[in-house]
Amino acid sequence: MSSTTTPTPVVVGTDGSEQAGAAVRWAAREAAAHRAPLHIVHAVGVPVDFGPGVGYAPIDFGTLREAGNEIVTAARTLARDVAGGELTISTAVIEASAIPTLRDAAKDARMLVVGTRGFGALRRGLLGSVSTGVARHAECPVAVIPDGGTVIPEQGPVVVGVDGSAASRHAVEVAFDEACRRDVELVAVHAWSEFGRYVSREEMQTEGAALLAESLAGFAENYPDVPVRRVVVEDRPARRLLATAQDAQLVVVGSHGRGGFAGMTLGSVSQAVLHAADCPVIIARGER
Repeated sequence: MSSTTTPTPVVVGTDGSEQAGAAVRWAAREAAAHRAPLHIVHAVGVPVDFGPGVGYAPIDFGTLREAGNEIVTAARTLARDVAGGELTISTAVIEASAIPTLRDAAKDARMLVVGTRGFGALRRGLLGSVSTGVARHAECPVAVIPDGGTVIPEQGPVVVGVDGSAASRHAVEVAFDEACRRDVELVAVHAWSEFGRYVSREEMQTEGAALLAESLAGFAENYPDVPVRRVVVEDRPARRLLATAQDAQLVVVGSHGRGGFAGMTLGSVSQAVLHAADCPVIIARGER
């Protein structure tokens, strides 16, 4: 008697914006590459926040749900155009706020994908509240995708930040898998600083090289076809990652680093990269 295992889905949130469209396209390619189903989610939340003294107007959730159905139908068509007919696609329109809706929908997902910002974010803002919220609180890896006007080099490398923490090791695991499926180089970056240290720079460079080698141990053997370039340098981690990722197609970082603690939602380096990177960023959440 044989048994089959249903692959975990890639979940993508959409609100019908241009940024959400870019996220849907990226998620469709990601799901197809992993031979995973794609689940498209639209949250029907309260559209306005009434302040004190402002009259309350009843919310027509029927109209909002009808608009939501149109949004997910358009997203399904977009995903199908990108990934073809073999991709299994499901949709959901849920009457709840976006962050808890997406977090719950992706509880057992392979990955949760969102755009940098939606209709609710200011144009000058770097990151919307939904993308920030799910990056902090989701239980699976979160991919944040820039808008459709951003040119992402298809043959660019995958860049991963490494600091020796458990979260960093999970990021390395995700990065190797993504580089393998894209058939591109993996660039592993470890940046160190002399701040608070009383050893020579030469010794710190040697320690950094050893830490990076230990962090990559085993993965290179499991992914022999993935070329790996190691970068060990004195610098601030976020600044070096962003500089290295200028020609990258993807950056992967842990949810928090060695300076964080187990319950920390998002570390300072991850936040800095998430807010400033010009290419998709995966926050490797969900490490067990």
